[in-house]
Amino acid sequence: MKIYLQDARDAVLWKLEGLSEYDVRRPVTPSGTNLLGVVKHLTGAEAVYLGEAFGRPFDGAPGLWVAGAAEPNDDLWARPDESRESLIAEYRRVWAHSDETVDSLPLDALGRVPWPPHSQLSLERILLHVVVESQRHTGQLDLVRELLDGATGLRPGDEVLPEVPADFWPAHYARVERAARDAARAAGERVPD
Repeated sequence: MKIYLQDARDAVLWKLEGLSEYDVRRPVTPSGTNLLGVVKHLTGAEAVYLGEAFGRPFDGAPGLWVAGAAEPNDDLWARPDESRESLIAEYRRVWAHSDETVDSLPLDALGRVPWPPHSQLSLERILLHVVVESQRHTGQLDLVRELLDGATGLRPGDEVLPEVPADFWPAHYARVERAARDAARAAGERVPD
């Protein structure tokens, strides 16, 4: 499972490469989703799940708002005084800490997470959760990065979109939009202008 976690970690950091300070921080969705904020959140999540849960606290991790350790969404954005470099360094540092936990304990070792209903879980179950959580957030960042500059894929040079002429995507978008409108009209729904 660690390979899937590392794949997600690497993809998360790649999503920041080549972007301005503004672009790695700016909210791209109405709820404020942004690239660097997700890095900060994942740092805190790994610290809780693969650190604190097994009696191995990680110094310096942001508190998770879902665990009651921060204001709502505080771990999902970067303050101006939190540098990109320091947040990435903490994320990399928590990887080593998390990997030590996974490498030093059997998969059936029990850890305690700070919320019910399943507060005592095996390392295997917690590791699976961290992999899923990290991959889920990587998917969010895929969309954020595409909205920012059109970059797609898991890593540089690993485009997930076919090579097509430049005019393909606007025409494809228009075709998908027409299909959505036609289906909505056929269902008797009002279609926005």
